[in-house]
Amino acid sequence: MIKIICVGKIKEKYFKDAIAEYLKRLSKYTKINIIEVDDDSSNDENLILCNERNRIIPHIQKKDYIITLEIEGEEFDSLSLAKKIESILTLGYGNITFIIGGSHGLHEEIKEKANLHLSFSKLTFPHQMFRVLLLEQIYRSFKINNNEAYHK
Repeated sequence: MIKIICVGKIKEKYFKDAIAEYLKRLSKYTKINIIEVDDDSSNDENLILCNERNRIIPHIQKKDYIITLEIEGEEFDSLSLAKKIESILTLGYGNITFIIGGSHGLHEEIKEKANLHLSFSKLTFPHQMFRVLLLEQIYRSFKINNNEAYHK
């Protein structure tokens, strides 16, 4: 199963529609669970990171292969990401858990739990748009791994 833990909620209908479309497409390959935790509106960045950490941690299980999404993370092309996802699934982890932080990123304790720190780019994306990009790349990975047309 794939879990995506996200800080913040999707408000825009067009993002909700795109997410729903990729969830429908992915249902052919895997169960997927999106867990939204509340973001924090404090003025103290450290407090925000701590509060968001406290909301994320209960959703992480010992059997999860944790992938944090970070600008400083390792970059993959789509073929390499597909191979990585395939190898994780064959290792017997219960879940592949992707974690998308809030506007201040992720608390160090969450980063330390990660098996992989993944970056899609050095660019900064809106969190709503990034969730769609992540789902699309997960879908692309399953299509690649099943030798199905879509990738090119």
